[in-house]
Amino acid sequence: MVIFGASGDLTARKLIPALYNLALQRLLPASFAVIGSARRQMTAHEFRAELHDAVAEHSRTRPINEEVWAAFARSIDYVATPSESAYDDLRQVLTRKDVEIGANGNRLFYLATPPAAYEPIIRAIGAHGLRGETGWSRIVVEKPYGHDLQSAMQLTSVVHEVFREDEVFRIDHYLGKETVQNILVLRFANAIFEPIWTRQYVDHVQITAAETIGIEERAGYYDSAGAMRDIVQNHLLQLLALVGMEPPAAFDDRSVRDEKVKILRALRPITPHEVGSLTVRGQYGPGFIAGERVVGYRKEPGVAPDSNTETFVALKCFVDNWRWEGTPFYIRTGKRLPKRTTEIAIRFRVAPHRIFTRETSTELEPNELVLRIQPDEGISLTIAAKVPVQGFSIRSVNMDFGYGASFMVDAPDAYETLILDALRGDATLFTRRDEVEQQWSFVDPIIAGWHEGRQELATYPAGSWGPEQAEALIARDGRKWRRP
Repeated sequence: MVIFGASGDLTARKLIPALYNLALQRLLPASFAVIGSARRQMTAHEFRAELHDAVAEHSRTRPINEEVWAAFARSIDYVATPSESAYDDLRQVLTRKDVEIGANGNRLFYLATPPAAYEPIIRAIGAHGLRGETGWSRIVVEKPYGHDLQSAMQLTSVVHEVFREDEVFRIDHYLGKETVQNILVLRFANAIFEPIWTRQYVDHVQITAAETIGIEERAGYYDSAGAMRDIVQNHLLQLLALVGMEPPAAFDDRSVRDEKVKILRALRPITPHEVGSLTVRGQYGPGFIAGERVVGYRKEPGVAPDSNTETFVALKCFVDNWRWEGTPFYIRTGKRLPKRTTEIAIRFRVAPHRIFTRETSTELEPNELVLRIQPDEGISLTIAAKVPVQGFSIRSVNMDFGYGASFMVDAPDAYETLILDALRGDATLFTRRDEVEQQWSFVDPIIAGWHEGRQELATYPAGSWGPEQAEALIARDGRKWRRP
């Protein structure tokens, strides 16, 4: 496994801790090596020392098992690539590792670099013969995959100069989370849900990704991307696809991704003329998070004082197919909101005939199925129940399932799942070329409408649930946002 950008934050926080935990569970192949590659000059010993500290700080299993780490660290090497000629050195190390560990030329390349470096690295892989002469070669590409549809297609054309489509693994870490995978299990392994997973029974769907943090040290990327490109285009549209898709013929990469693409194609386009009525964009101002005062977005280091980048997005979407016609999907995401949470709420219609009086059911809410993606992964179902008192009173109660309490084990980190799948060649939880292009095709006209001034940038205080316009977006339909 060759990690480009090995001296960066993603490698330290996610990739190496994930590999260490796979080693701890004895899930890595016996013939396995990690080659770090970055511009920075350092020895393999210095690289391993930095990674040890990173695992000690960021691994989900702590304290670090020094015996397992020592065995794993012996498989780690480092090659500095400050110029393209250094890729010849990397090729020599890979060839030597093939002989030492018997890897048979099998190679997984991981792009953990800024997006601007993707194309030069991919071309260098091809030009310097880094693919093994025998065995398989695959490449994992981190998001963002392009800045718009045109740049995504351009990146794909460069990738295909060196790798076939079935060798390309476009990673979206949300798809590696246990609850996201459990959407398919919940729907297609339980006979009770699928018959009511339709417009006849579902009133609407809400998908929320809320963060309490600001942009941290990502101003250079975030101010050119915004919430739409950073979260909606990839994570939230993927969640919508999993919730809305038809049952696949089999649980394999082709069948699952074929059905996701169908949903993305069925998404009703939001034209630039409709962005004023179907979208909301906002930017956080100063406020309070967990009792501490925080600055507004335009005061963040590295952000222009007149920046119009959105940190909050709300959308009202429709899927034009037989199952979902007329059922709205409300999507929202934002930074500096009061709680960190990602969840999907399926709100069902009210009972068609009320046999109970309003007085007995004043606290009654419609049935709701909530899938909590993070931080506390689980599922809850809201149902009506009689209160155990004299007289007749009905109240909404929750039936709750939590992964930690039910299985008594920690859920694996998303990167553990996805790296292992990439090593196995299972692309089910990765996005395909046509998925990415459909996602950009949906998002691009909205952004174009914003740039034309068809939707004003609203402000909201940090610590709130977003601008008032987001409340109005759903209130116009007689509904309200769920408070996680």
